[in-house]
Amino acid sequence: MDIKRITSGLLGFPLVLIILIFGNNIVVDIALAVIALLAMNEYFNAISKVAKPVKWLGYLCCVSIALIHFIPYEYLNMITILTIPIILLILFATVIATEMKTSFKDIAYTFIGIFYVVFFTMFVAFINGMENGKILIWYVIIAAWGTDIFAYFIGRLFGKHKITKVSPKKSVEGCIGGTVGAILLMILYTYIANTFFGVNYSYLYIAGIGLVLSLIGQIGDLAASSIKRYVDIKDFSNLIPGHGGMLDRIDSLIFLAPFAYAFFTLL
Repeated sequence: MDIKRITSGLLGFPLVLIILIFGNNIVVDIALAVIALLAMNEYFNAISKVAKPVKWLGYLCCVSIALIHFIPYEYLNMITILTIPIILLILFATVIATEMKTSFKDIAYTFIGIFYVVFFTMFVAFINGMENGKILIWYVIIAAWGTDIFAYFIGRLFGKHKITKVSPKKSVEGCIGGTVGAILLMILYTYIANTFFGVNYSYLYIAGIGLVLSLIGQIGDLAASSIKRYVDIKDFSNLIPGHGGMLDRIDSLIFLAPFAYAFFTLL
């Protein structure tokens, strides 16, 4: 059993709890911006083995997460959508301005990183800012980290059938156990929310969301693993003992966040 992994998880969780429960939208946005900066730096360090990413633009985009709830709601969607072509414009302008010293490959890796880290993390902020966002955000955390916890223990105890060479330690048994565990935790949380927080969420709908989000989160985990395999590293950094880097810790959470936001708008 990985004691470092368990200890760092237990120490880090209270900080997440305090920020999400007591922090207003702006405090949460700032925390997410810091998390995105750490994750983006890890991504750029990894990708720098095969390309020269446009780092300043990636870091600037991370900082923009802190400004989300300063923007009037009626303009937020338009600005978010326009940001994508603006980023591409800047990246191709960089290629032209440097006379192709910054190559197409460089800006492609940069754009993927910005979209992967920044845009996905933005949806965590969007969910937190929704009506009942303080309740809904925990479904995202349970779907991601609940799956991770159950998959880890079930995989260690019963894992025999490997899923993919992308991440050789992951097993079919761990995948199934992680998903079932996350669904059960989400149903339990729904009971608590319905009983004490004045909401009336459908258990069946939540179970369906839990199934989809858990599987998407595991794909997100494998997506991060594919990046690490491509650049031949084990972890993005050693920031969190037993877990690796910040991006190792949030890879599944940010990957499922856009889908969770879509489901919650129907809830």
